[in-house]
Amino acid sequence: MDKLRIDKWLWAARFFKTRSLAGDEIGKGRVHVNGQEAKASREARVGDTVTIRQGPVTRTVVILALSGMRGPAPVAQQLYEETADSLKAREQAREQHRLAREPALSIEHGRPTKRERRDIDKAAWDSRWSASLDP
Repeated sequence: MDKLRIDKWLWAARFFKTRSLAGDEIGKGRVHVNGQEAKASREARVGDTVTIRQGPVTRTVVILALSGMRGPAPVAQQLYEETADSLKAREQAREQHRLAREPALSIEHGRPTKRERRDIDKAAWDSRWSASLDP
């Protein structure tokens, strides 16, 4: 096998769960082959460089083998080799994410507790509503 559709290879290499998901991501411009935006029908060859963006993660891999069959993960990992730059960038992103501040800590005032809600309701009722006839 000299060449294979890129969507089928991405599915076989377990980057995407289904071929249709691979095709959708390719259609959205998140997959590049040899620096050019790919189409689902583009033929992948051994030695091609594929850049895949999945969420915040961007992976750059070199195709080592082609397979039209989806197999177990250890076999799928033999179809490609991730570049050193890609591994380094993913490690830096992982470390940066680990050291990032918890987003929930930036919230100064969240939902009131039950007690705070009762206090708010009591204060609001007393100040806004009155049964008296005095203005």
